[in-house]
Amino acid sequence: MGITRQDVEHVAELARLSFDEKELERLTQELDSILTYMDQLRQVSTEGVKPTSHAMELFNVFREDRVLPSLEPEEALANSPRRSGESFQVPRVIE
Repeated sequence: MGITRQDVEHVAELARLSFDEKELERLTQELDSILTYMDQLRQVSTEGVKPTSHAMELFNVFREDRVLPSLEPEEALANSPRRSGESFQVPRVIE
């Protein structure tokens, strides 16, 4: 398959991107090697391979929810520089 410099210039124009000569040359080479690799992948036989959405099987890694004791309000507020009753007091953010 392969990609030409004109193809890269055309796509750059459509995307309203501008590249200097050196960048155009580099992009042409990089995109061409990507497309060459895609051609190699197309030749791999996938006969009998089950379609998947991920390369590895996914599973839930979250732990089970459990109710655990929490800090008492006094203990939670012990190092708070400012408090209002049983709450942290913070500077006003919205006027």
